[in-house]
Amino acid sequence: MKISNGVKIYSTPTCSYCHIAKDWFKENNIEYEEFDVSMDEEKRSELVEKTGQMAVPVIEIGDETIIGFDKNRLSELLGIK
Repeated sequence: MKISNGVKIYSTPTCSYCHIAKDWFKENNIEYEEFDVSMDEEKRSELVEKTGQMAVPVIEIGDETIIGFDKNRLSELLGIK
């Protein structure tokens, strides 16, 4: 069973931490919506507007924004032990 928590990830195909984050989501049955900011100009602009930078991954859970792959913070927000 998948856990749905409104998780969004802004990523690029060449970002190793983006791949690590998506693999971690899959391992923990977390559904997520992915935005490839290398191809989607609108989402790239949205990312820069939200964070003031072009770093990826950027992960949103509800109104929380995490820049980079912070497993401890993600676990806390998603209730994963």
